Amino acid sequence: MLSIVVVVPQRNPRAWQAQIIHRLEEDNCDVAVLHEASATPWPTSLNTLLGLERRLFRRVDEGLASPVTSIPARSVTRPPTLRLDLVGNAPPSDIPTLTVRFDRANADFTIARTVALGELPVLEAVLDGRTIVGRAAPMIDRREATSLGVEDVLARAVTLILSVVRAFAEGRLEDMGTVSSASNNSGEGFLAAYLSRALPRLGREALRRARFRHAHWRVGYRFIDGPGVAETGRLGTGWTVLPDAGDRFYADPFAVHWQGRPFLFVEDYVHDAGKAVISVVPFTKDRTPLPPRVVLEEPHHLSYPQVFERDGTFWMLPEASASGRLTLYRAAEFPDTWQPAATLLEGEISDATLLDHGGSLWLFATRRDGYGSTSDTMVVFEAATLLGPWREHAANPILIDRRRARPGGAFIRSRAGRLLLPVQDGTLGYGGGLGLSELVGLDPTTVRLSDPRPILADGDWPYPQIHTLNRSGSLEVIDGIAAVPRRPKSSRAS
Repeated sequence: MLSIVVVVPQRNPRAWQAQIIHRLEEDNCDVAVLHEASATPWPTSLNTLLGLERRLFRRVDEGLASPVTSIPARSVTRPPTLRLDLVGNAPPSDIPTLTVRFDRANADFTIARTVALGELPVLEAVLDGRTIVGRAAPMIDRREATSLGVEDVLARAVTLILSVVRAFAEGRLEDMGTVSSASNNSGEGFLAAYLSRALPRLGREALRRARFRHAHWRVGYRFIDGPGVAETGRLGTGWTVLPDAGDRFYADPFAVHWQGRPFLFVEDYVHDAGKAVISVVPFTKDRTPLPPRVVLEEPHHLSYPQVFERDGTFWMLPEASASGRLTLYRAAEFPDTWQPAATLLEGEISDATLLDHGGSLWLFATRRDGYGSTSDTMVVFEAATLLGPWREHAANPILIDRRRARPGGAFIRSRAGRLLLPVQDGTLGYGGGLGLSELVGLDPTTVRLSDPRPILADGDWPYPQIHTLNRSGSLEVIDGIAAVPRRPKSSRAS
């Protein structure tokens, strides 16, 4: 059991700081709380505008940026081995001290200006004011909302600190270099940034959502015998759009072959229902797609229908994070009838992607750590057999990175023997692009993925913001987000 001292503001501490203390206690840490009277308060204009925005978005629950009445001071029962400075300006100490920097600033509220400007933050966990021992690049899901963006960043500050504390306790902290010069720690500039950049962005998004569907994906397919996207790094030509009627969309395509015939499985999202089912698109002998038909429906949303053959059976591992668990299905009658075979994992797991490697089975996925985005925190699990049991990787979370945490398709084994994982790049927002990361190290103690190589969205595919890539034989599939106007109510009723 680790003995930790946590330094928080004496006045108006924030919920993210209270959340860290709560999570440490859940991990059986002995936690002391010290108050720091000199902690810089959040600017009044910042508190006011974030509060107004949260009401605009009908967020009535307490957010991580919300002030809490107090965090009572208390002592530990044993001498502390680590100190967490959550104010950024605690007095020096001979106890090893961790703090988090928000785009090189020590004060948490400075991140609001970054988010208001539309910029993307980087967080650093720093040991003793000198050594960087952890980094995070949080995903901001709704760029138009500064208040929600600040929540996303603070959520990953919690994730980062807790993961670094675990690494400290286990003696596996990594030296990532020394800190650079600090940026502005004051609250200056937020109001100007909000009025000049955030408010117009919010207005533009409101107008866009009034005119267009919030999200409408389209699936593309092509038959190609030579090198595909993974080999060339570009989309190229020859794509055909899987048609839809506008009241539903298709996304997350996975291709398989059965008895020499290609099949395409997709997320089938009905706008009016607000959730998706899984459908299959069979192809005829002349490579013509037949109409999609539903093959799996649950009370909750389903997507990412990863279909694969193993041990003479077809299996499906769809994303069902809304259910709070990851369920494996077995084909009772391929391709139309699927039955639950096992619950592999509990939690809000997204886009779990299977890999058979080194004598073990592995699942690469993202997991929402209580708050924040579902797309920026990678976790890995290992098992000896498909039905499990599945074990957490010792280094979870593997990384916090909006560019490469969330899988965007099945692993690809190149002709040169490299293992490539399509990864979603959230730099431009969810579905903003796709890259290819090489798996360069994987064992029970280590997972290493290269920086992603972006896929160039050139050629004849009309929707360059892609987030899925898969291939089976000559059938290659992608998807992209399209701007589809909303239908007038009279049209929907007719």
